Amino acid sequence: MALVKVKQNFQITLPKSLRKQCRIAEGDYVEVAVRDGGIFLKPVKVIDEDQAYFWTPEWQAAEAEASRDIAEGRVVGPFDSVEAFIKDLES
Repeated sequence: MALVKVKQNFQITLPKSLRKQCRIAEGDYVEVAVRDGGIFLKPVKVIDEDQAYFWTPEWQAAEAEASRDIAEGRVVGPFDSVEAFIKDLES
């Protein structure tokens, strides 16, 4: 809990300890609601529409699989040429 002052234009500054604890950075969004007579702020991560595919469960599962393959050495390459790469794909 922290005490903050409402300044000009009704702005408040979140103390560093709260920003760090809630992982809030400059430019982030917070959802604001009234609860039990008080104001509740909740950090919200907004995802660009053209990046939303990356956060789907299917894409994240594929990313996790790729990371495991890399960590366990199940990768090929690098290739000396495009032709060598294509040859490996066709095999």
